[in-house]
Amino acid sequence: MSVFERLRSEYTYLTGAVRILRNVSPIAKNRTRLFPDVLDDLAEKYADNVALLNDTDRLTYRGLWQRANQYARWARAAGIGKGDTVALMMLNKPDYLAVWMGIIRVGGVCALINTNLTGTGLAHCLNLVGVRHVIVDADLGEAYATALPFLEEAPKVWTAGAPAAHASDDGESIDAALAQMSAEAVDPAERPDLTIEDPGLYIYTSGTTGLPKAAVINHYRIQAIMAGFAALCDSQASDRIYVAQPFYHTAGGILAPGIALMNGGSCFMRQRFSADRFWADIVKNDCTMFQYIGELCRYLLNAPPDPNETKHKLRLCNGNGLRPDIWMDFKTRFQIPRIIEWYAATEGNVTIFNLDGKPGAVGRIPGWLEKRFMTKVIRFDVETETVVRGDDGFCIECLPEEIGEAIGKIVIDAKAPGQRFDGYADKQATESRILRDVFEKGDAWFRTGDLLSRDAQGYFFFIDRIGDTFRWKGENVSTSEVAETISVLPGVQEANVYGVQVRGYDGRAGMAKIVAPDGLDLEGLMAHLNKELPSYARPRFLRLADEMEITSTFKQKKVSLRREGFNPDRISDALFFLRRGSEHYEPLDEDAYRKIQSGEIGV
Repeated sequence: MSVFERLRSEYTYLTGAVRILRNVSPIAKNRTRLFPDVLDDLAEKYADNVALLNDTDRLTYRGLWQRANQYARWARAAGIGKGDTVALMMLNKPDYLAVWMGIIRVGGVCALINTNLTGTGLAHCLNLVGVRHVIVDADLGEAYATALPFLEEAPKVWTAGAPAAHASDDGESIDAALAQMSAEAVDPAERPDLTIEDPGLYIYTSGTTGLPKAAVINHYRIQAIMAGFAALCDSQASDRIYVAQPFYHTAGGILAPGIALMNGGSCFMRQRFSADRFWADIVKNDCTMFQYIGELCRYLLNAPPDPNETKHKLRLCNGNGLRPDIWMDFKTRFQIPRIIEWYAATEGNVTIFNLDGKPGAVGRIPGWLEKRFMTKVIRFDVETETVVRGDDGFCIECLPEEIGEAIGKIVIDAKAPGQRFDGYADKQATESRILRDVFEKGDAWFRTGDLLSRDAQGYFFFIDRIGDTFRWKGENVSTSEVAETISVLPGVQEANVYGVQVRGYDGRAGMAKIVAPDGLDLEGLMAHLNKELPSYARPRFLRLADEMEITSTFKQKKVSLRREGFNPDRISDALFFLRRGSEHYEPLDEDAYRKIQSGEIGV
């Protein structure tokens, strides 16, 4: 990095930090000013500006305020008071935000439910937070009904939208109830005493295994997320952000709309992402920003050229997970002026921003900001999945370029509100994310569960989720690194890499599930892997598939793939393996599988 580039970077981070701190710092000082109070001011200042819209509906700021007031009055009429939980199981639409904005006004807590859940998983999320009422999209009535046998106590059901013909239990109509409610604000005297410490939302998070955990999002955090990221993107009333991520997650439902809403702009929403219509939407709706996750960017790059992909009015995009192997191709092909990558977690206290657009970095903390953003990378043993402690019993901070787990210091101090960790509805789950006695006796740090590295200039680079990294032949293998190496090969649309157990071997052998619509040149792949990866990192097994399994937030599924391993009896996709000492992938059938497991064939 040249002196000029270094100075420009420092200036960018200085001005960005000033904007963010100017927006966020007052929140902790005004303990009784909540987001509903912010919405009051926004509705007065930007009354007729469009706030939220999709193809069929739109709400102005005044309209959003009025709709939220109706939900607040409905909540009071339904007996919902301070600390009572209402679950929201609704598809992306303008009304989504009005629901929770109204419920939290009267002290209720809104649990944002993943609309893909059914049965025991859905029931778990409802049971976990003691839901009293649930608002269910009519189109999701059948899915909700699958959870009924597993509910500890069935909440009262309110159906939103026209009843679907296939719905099993329509419940009462929330629309009919709202029609009876005034759109005027609830009198402050009728509202409970609340502070920024009180919970406002439950947002569910999960790692690579286990049932979802309900992260507590208090009134401070709601405001800080919206105000902080609005400052990060320097949003204006003229901005319109495009969002195609689920609103039941923080990034899609709070962060992205908040970027626009806090400064009078608007948010255009889609129920789900579509690469085919993405650029047409951006152009047609005059969007100036969009929210991404890395997989979304890869899908767009893999899509055929679209005449709209360079006709847009975009000034930036922001998100997380844009990997180094596609960063510049993405920016160049689609002529995006600025990419703001960031790293954060719904419930965590580690937030890092890449403000100067360094390709591949998830963020940077300059030395002069380290006391504000107390984040460290500590040594971690991926084989035992435990942190490494020194002879003195304390953790060891990684050297520059060394890979370890990222952690954030937990501080309960109004002067450092960003360092809080409010945890989950489940106290045991909360404790599992806290690392104690890290650098001194009695300190506590939030565990991100992610492996990162940090260079000498303070840039952080995401390596992998803990558990995704595996050990083979005595060496640590990064699944994302191998996947990126495979993905750049012509013809490969997508690659998902994970470790599988092989009888008689320590650690896990690498396996890659690959989508290559026009076929895959196995010899070309082998030559590419030999050139780009050390021998221990080259996948021993391949699985060629027509499509990739992903979650509702476009993340690749790995747990079920690990469970299936490389057993032909459990997999219908074409399988191949790399024999020890060979330079050619061979078909993997039942006979080869048996010989590998018995040790007759080495891998």
